[in-house]
Amino acid sequence: MTTEREFALDVVRKLRDAGFEALWAGGCVRDQVLGLEPHDYDVATNARPEQVQKLFRRTVAVGVSFGVVEVLGPKVEDEFLKVQVATFRVDGPYDSGRWPTSVRFCSAEEDARRRDFTINGMFFDPVENRLIDYVGGQADLKAKILRAIGDPRQRFGEDKLRLLRAVRFAARFELTIEPATANAIREMASQITIVSAERIADELRKLLTNRNRVRGVRLMKEVGLLAPVVPHGNVWEHTVAVLDRLPEQVHFPLA
Repeated sequence: MTTEREFALDVVRKLRDAGFEALWAGGCVRDQVLGLEPHDYDVATNARPEQVQKLFRRTVAVGVSFGVVEVLGPKVEDEFLKVQVATFRVDGPYDSGRWPTSVRFCSAEEDARRRDFTINGMFFDPVENRLIDYVGGQADLKAKILRAIGDPRQRFGEDKLRLLRAVRFAARFELTIEPATANAIREMASQITIVSAERIADELRKLLTNRNRVRGVRLMKEVGLLAPVVPHGNVWEHTVAVLDRLPEQVHFPLA
């Protein structure tokens, strides 16, 4: 039975055999560096979306205008394996604090430097078993630091949900938010309300179902995100106490 990792490797090999550059990217690389099993795999490539669609038999156009195509693999336990394949890109100006108004296809290094945090900006070559790190993500993981790539205000200005994602990643991986990144979060915390309630709720579910949920909520308060997102008032300490008593693994329904 093909595993998700094996399928992600097959996708990279097929792109390479067709003459393209292809690497694992983002969270799966971070998790691998930490010795964790990735939940899913993303591939970054210099192949254009239409070239990816032509190369693979079953694809879903999830974001062709942003260079993203989902490649479907064999069915395992009634679900198709899938890997998102994204063309290396640089984003133009952002609209409404979420989407770039345009993208420009580029090199792997340029692509890495437009991503959110250094720990998420690494690439991995699964064919040559080689880490490719243009942004210092490996060093930051070793030092247990969460750092925005480049200017943190620019990164948070592009997508305001990154303000909350910074806290979730810091809590989940037990990282310290570096001063410039933390200061930018404090300055921009009130802008989190621009993000849709659905996206905020999804991020909070991920934070609250993690074993480090109490640290996450305390971090939200420290950087000024708690008040705009969660009404707490006089129930703050009671809420933290309740969260602290929850079992390590919890499940929150989606609705």
